[in-house]
Amino acid sequence: MPPSSSNEHAATVEKIKDIKMQAIETNERRAYLITKRIIDVVCATLGLIILSPLFLIISFLIKLEDKDGPVIFKQYRVGKDGKLFYMYKFRSMVANAEELKAQLMKKNEATGPVFKMKHDPRVTKIGKFIRKTSIDELPQLFNVLKGDMSLVGPRPPLPDEVAKYTPYERQRISVTPGLTCYWQVSGRSSLSFDEWVDLDIKYIHERSLRVDIKLILKTVLVLFGSKDAY
Repeated sequence: MPPSSSNEHAATVEKIKDIKMQAIETNERRAYLITKRIIDVVCATLGLIILSPLFLIISFLIKLEDKDGPVIFKQYRVGKDGKLFYMYKFRSMVANAEELKAQLMKKNEATGPVFKMKHDPRVTKIGKFIRKTSIDELPQLFNVLKGDMSLVGPRPPLPDEVAKYTPYERQRISVTPGLTCYWQVSGRSSLSFDEWVDLDIKYIHERSLRVDIKLILKTVLVLFGSKDAY
């Protein structure tokens, strides 16, 4: 990141930190929201058509390695203003992953109310690949079509994570969640939870079509093979 851009980012984050107990103003202009939705529908539709052969290949490989579980993993996530919805992903873990999670909590490597392990034993071989390349997230294009998610926005959290949020952190769910946001192109899993939240609030504070398009383009550039994805 260029020095000027880095300084601008740091200044924005510090400004947001100064008003942590206040509501963050966000762009709710009708023209922006309508245009954003049109972009979501068009891009999600084209993406699903173009990527359909890849979907078939990944589905076959998932079943080939672990035939007991479903190809698509769905999980309750928290959307805008606390609305619950099922988020879709290609299954990257063994069929009983949720049952094993409780046994692994003491090995959690993430800060805050989230769980992450760099070498999670529940992840399958094909799962490691689709996570590394972010292919596992592609079924969320269906969530975008349904309107539960947008192409750009804070990642949708789990209900038990939101239950532990501070008032500042709860501002993450004040807008429609998305496939990508600032943290996806700024370090991903290597970021701390506090840094992750600050970047999401930064987006909520300054979102616009220019910002959305910039983040979509940056995400495409870092999508495949990010060393910080796990």
